[in-house]
Amino acid sequence: MSTSTVVARQRTPPRARTSLVRAIAAAGRPWPRPAAAGRLGRPYCPEPVEVTPTAVHEYLTALTEPARRRLAARFPAAVGTLDGAPPAMRYAANRHRMRPTRFGTWTGQYLLFDPSPPGRVALVYGDLSTADRLAVLVPGADSRLADFARGLGGQRHRAPAVQAVNLYRVADARRPRRVAVVAWLGYRAPRGPHPEVAREKLAAAGAAELVRFVRGLAVVAPRAAITLLGHSYGSVVVGLAAAALPPPVRDIAVFGSPGLGVATAAELGTTARIWAACAPGDWTRFVPGVRRGGFGHGRRPTDPAFGARPFCTAGVADHDHYLAPGTGSLAALAAILTG
Repeated sequence: MSTSTVVARQRTPPRARTSLVRAIAAAGRPWPRPAAAGRLGRPYCPEPVEVTPTAVHEYLTALTEPARRRLAARFPAAVGTLDGAPPAMRYAANRHRMRPTRFGTWTGQYLLFDPSPPGRVALVYGDLSTADRLAVLVPGADSRLADFARGLGGQRHRAPAVQAVNLYRVADARRPRRVAVVAWLGYRAPRGPHPEVAREKLAAAGAAELVRFVRGLAVVAPRAAITLLGHSYGSVVVGLAAAALPPPVRDIAVFGSPGLGVATAAELGTTARIWAACAPGDWTRFVPGVRRGGFGHGRRPTDPAFGARPFCTAGVADHDHYLAPGTGSLAALAAILTG
């Protein structure tokens, strides 16, 4: 069992565990009981930390469609965060969760929507059921639910939702590939320039969440080759998750990265191809490529000694425009995604 799996299990919030156990029990079909539970004569409903995304998917797809709808409506907080659940079920559950929030109107396909501070969200562009290429975009420091669609400081080019749809449109035009893109903010990103940005604590917690999320995607989109995209501190999250990611992850591309927590691409422990780019005007060029005393993220991935494949950043003048329309990096990332 990998360290990342153990961390992912340990970090499941108690309240979410309780809600999920009740939700699964309410579905009306018991999970198989282990011998111990059988001897005690009690119905067995496992904690979600014992349930893999594959088991979740098999269980829920065996229910009738009306039963899935009832489950999503009755337990939206549990179902909406349940990796491995059928996407349509999670979309419905998260629509229920959105109704009472203070963030205004939300539209789209949400695999995750948790309004409790600082907020977690995952928005899907495209059809997961037919995609043969799938990207997950992990944003960096200062990312929050409140700015997910509008952009930090009201700057739309800094909005993960906008960046993801830009990538989706360019990649989707590269026929005959069928693509889907997920903007994933499933972790608590650090606030800059707080010292947390230079440490891995929040990235490690985010990596555990990302691993389980991607494993869930691999279950519900079994045809798709997966590409992970990490921007800024989001690249640290991706780097720490790399060794525990499932086999469908074929490519990892990072941009504006302060480091991936290792000195070389080989140390990531993944068979995925590693890509890295940094624009000439990106301030991360001046981040020291070291790890010392719990600070720093290691050698910058654009350093030739790291061993990543470079890609174009034409038209990018700063840290935040890698996925802006018309840039060389947007075209390059769409090409990486579509193979």
